[in-house]
Amino acid sequence: MPAEPITAAQIFERFFAPQYPPDALADLAGVRSTDANPAGNPSILAQIDHAAEVFARLAPAAFGAPDLGLDFSDASVHRLGAALTRERRDAWLAPAGGPSDARGSSGASAASAGGEPPLLVTLVTHGALYVGACVVKNHGGKWQVRRPLWESLVRLESSAGTGDLAIFQWWLKALSDEEIGRGRLVDRYRTHVEVPTFDAERLPILAAGDRRIPKLAKVRYDTLYKHLRAHLPELRSVGDDFPSPERFEELGFKSMEFALLGGGRMLLMHGATADGVHLLWLDASGFVKSLYYPADSFPAHVVQIEGQKIRVIVPVRGESQVHEMLWWGA
Repeated sequence: MPAEPITAAQIFERFFAPQYPPDALADLAGVRSTDANPAGNPSILAQIDHAAEVFARLAPAAFGAPDLGLDFSDASVHRLGAALTRERRDAWLAPAGGPSDARGSSGASAASAGGEPPLLVTLVTHGALYVGACVVKNHGGKWQVRRPLWESLVRLESSAGTGDLAIFQWWLKALSDEEIGRGRLVDRYRTHVEVPTFDAERLPILAAGDRRIPKLAKVRYDTLYKHLRAHLPELRSVGDDFPSPERFEELGFKSMEFALLGGGRMLLMHGATADGVHLLWLDASGFVKSLYYPADSFPAHVVQIEGQKIRVIVPVRGESQVHEMLWWGA
């Protein structure tokens, strides 16, 4: 019989809960909402910094990746997230000094085997503080200290507003069977940190923001090229990463609409295919990113641009789904 999937909740309950003080475990909601450093004691923040530095120094060996390069940059979080594989997770879940059986063969907590928690516990409790330290260092985040320290949040102010990032929870979810090996730690870092804090005002202006580019009814790679040359000659190239002519034809766009964003700093192209809706962002250098939403063929999708945000409304099984993001994309 196949083993039950490992969930984030199971990872917490089996491996992390035994590491909590009894009073904290009895009131997790209170722990996660209570400031554990109301006086702003710098020595507590120094403990967080030290734990992050220990992780940066020792994690490459634990990952078997000496070139992991944990230098507190955003790029290092991307490398770290890509290195979270199922094989590594299962090896780390083995009790210290015990057999490598991530799921265990009894109801007993694997964390208690041999008196020491599995390596995963040390990696995650320190790794959460490392990722948080990257947010603090690179994006002006501020620690919101909790007890135990790995439950600490990072408060980040950005164009999307103010939010408290629960990075320990990011790790638990990224290590679950549902997400392991899918780069979801990186996805969350990009979505909640890098995109909101991106300084879009530094992008060069491509064209006047009030220019209207007509809809393209017959979409092929060659007709798109001619359309852009006619209506947006300032865009000299769609860039090396734009879908190839073959891939573009495979998508089978029914039509294509265009909007200049951010005072003319980016071009948004969006259109429906047989399977859903595609959005593509380009700046003065060409293709930047894309998004895809599965959608019904009727009614047509809607893109609304209001201030700093884009709202995309797509029909799914007869109901409208709304996706909202900053104008420079998710």
